[in-house]
Order: sequence, then structure tokens, then C-alpha cells
Amino acid sequence: MPPKANPKKLNQLQAKTLTILQVLGSSDSSCQREPETGRPFITNFPDAHGHHFHVGPYVVSGADATGLRNEAVWVALQRKGLAESRHPFGIVLTEEGLSYDTGLKSVVLHGSDH
Repeated sequence: MPPKANPKKLNQLQAKTLTILQVLGSSDSSCQREPETGRPFITNFPDAHGHHFHVGPYVVSGADATGLRNEAVWVALQRKGLAESRHPFGIVLTEEGLSYDTGLKSVVLHGSDH
């Protein structure tokens, strides 16, 4: 039986934000790697054009990304062991944060059409 999605019971805003951060954390243009741990330190957040923005190969609705720069969301992810907030400079994803299954990938991340 596969592991249950969202076992830490993230709320919708936290889960959507983590889903986007996971993609940003896998992109060298969005993050730096911490020398000691190799964990992604995400400092480059995409800007919306229209009602969406691009994250790697995906298109994300601006409405799904309201937590990207939200300090309270970052602190909640930190409290749950998924990230380390360095607000306002950026956020570091932990190993667990990188691999955590929010169950929202297909809801938040859409294939790019341009």
C-alpha cells in the first residue's frame, strides 16, 4: 500500500506552497545549494504575468501561489520539519520537504503551453 498523501495534515495553502517550492528546489535557476548539506536554499521566486507564472516546465495559477512569500506559511512548514524559514531572504527545503507528497502536484502544476 503506498504511503498516504499529506500525512502531516498541511492545510491547502501550506500544501500548495510546498508543491511549488519542491519544483523551485529542483531548479538551479531558483535556488542555491547549501555547501554543507546540499539542500536547496530557494531565493528566486517567479513573478506572475497575467494570472499565472512559470515554474520549471509547469504553469501555476497565481491563486495557487499566495503562500510563496508568506512568512506564516514558511514558519508552519518549518514547524512541521519540511523547511527552514530564512524570511525574507529565502527558504531551505529539508530532505523530507523535498520528498513530501502533498497530493496536489496534478492540481497545482499544469503543463506549459508556451
